Amino acid sequence: MVSRRPRQASAVLVSALGLGLLAGIASTELSTKSWAAGEGDFLSGKSKSCPNCSLPRAPLKRKDLSDADLSGADLSGAVLHRAKLTRAKLTGADLTGANLNKTDLKNASLAQAKLQGAMFYESDLSVADLSGADLADGKMGRARLVRATLDRARITAAVLTEARLDEASLRGADLSATNLVNATLRGANLEGADLNNAGLVEAVLRDANLKGANLSEADLFGADLTGANLAGADLSDARLTRAILTGANLAGAKLSGTLMPDGTVHD
Repeated sequence: MVSRRPRQASAVLVSALGLGLLAGIASTELSTKSWAAGEGDFLSGKSKSCPNCSLPRAPLKRKDLSDADLSGADLSGAVLHRAKLTRAKLTGADLTGANLNKTDLKNASLAQAKLQGAMFYESDLSVADLSGADLADGKMGRARLVRATLDRARITAAVLTEARLDEASLRGADLSATNLVNATLRGANLEGADLNNAGLVEAVLRDANLKGANLSEADLFGADLTGANLAGADLSDARLTRAILTGANLAGAKLSGTLMPDGTVHD
């Protein structure tokens, strides 16, 4: 008689392997559902904590996200129009191309955040931390950034027309080719900032610290630089036509080819 034990053993082995495979799949699905559930809880308003979660193009218009933790989250292309993000943690978050128009971001942390091409029209970022953030090509017309921290931030080719940056800290920030027409920067700290080819027409820079700043080829037509510190600043080939320099410190400033307030060109 032929023994059937080997076949039975094989069947048992296959069955065991199948159960193990099913258990692995179930475990993976459970993990996936658990992660998705966390994002679902955030989107439904059950939770305000979703660090490192994936929420591209998320519809968050007018949401109250005060004190929310979205550190490292992917919010690229998200719609946060008129959302409330007071004191929110967005450190290192990706908000590339996001709509943050008229959003309340007072005291929020956006340090090292990716904000290229993001829209902040009439948003309030007062006292917000944007140090090291990438705001290149950002649309920030009429944004309020009073006492905000933007040290070493990349703000190249951004639009900041009529923005309020009074007493803001922009030490070492890259503002090259940025539009700051009619912006106010009273008492702002721009020491060592790069403002090459920036548009500062009619901008208010009263008592601003521009020590060692690069303002070469910048357009400062009609700008108010009363009491500003321009010691060691590079103003070569800049336009200062009709600019107000009363009490300004120009010690050691580079003025080669600069169009002066009286219409003359400096040697």
